[in-house]
Amino acid sequence: MNNQLLHLGWKEWCALPDLGLPAIKAKVDTGAKTSVLHTFQIEPFTENGREFVRFWVHPLQRNETLVRECVAPLKDQRMVSDSGGHKEQRYVIETSVQIGNMLRQIELSLTNRDTMLFRMLLGRRAMQGAVLVNPSTSYINGRLRAKRLYGLIG
Repeated sequence: MNNQLLHLGWKEWCALPDLGLPAIKAKVDTGAKTSVLHTFQIEPFTENGREFVRFWVHPLQRNETLVRECVAPLKDQRMVSDSGGHKEQRYVIETSVQIGNMLRQIELSLTNRDTMLFRMLLGRRAMQGAVLVNPSTSYINGRLRAKRLYGLIG
């Protein structure tokens, strides 16, 4: 095995520091090309000639009361097929993701994942050349104290 690759389990805690999200649980999905973030409302807007998206996130599983508003430059709009083969036009942003000691820029498509357990999927483009996935384990890079990071407990 290559010791320079970050080892990931099938689910890992991530941070999206550019979006102000210190902890979000992601399913590591080598079957998905693009990474995706759960958003329940998206508003595109233009400022100083640049296109942006403002979106709202429920960053913790099974918690609809915690809401974070995020803003990011719009990178693209693309047709994306979900695991069921349904095609949807999605907004795409580029942002940093941190897992363990790895920090890298990734693309995230934005869509409503209310019916899905994970608020984020980490797709293979985000992992390419940087990680080794062990599907028999999880949280190889540690567990984040998400409720504490979001100020829900002291």
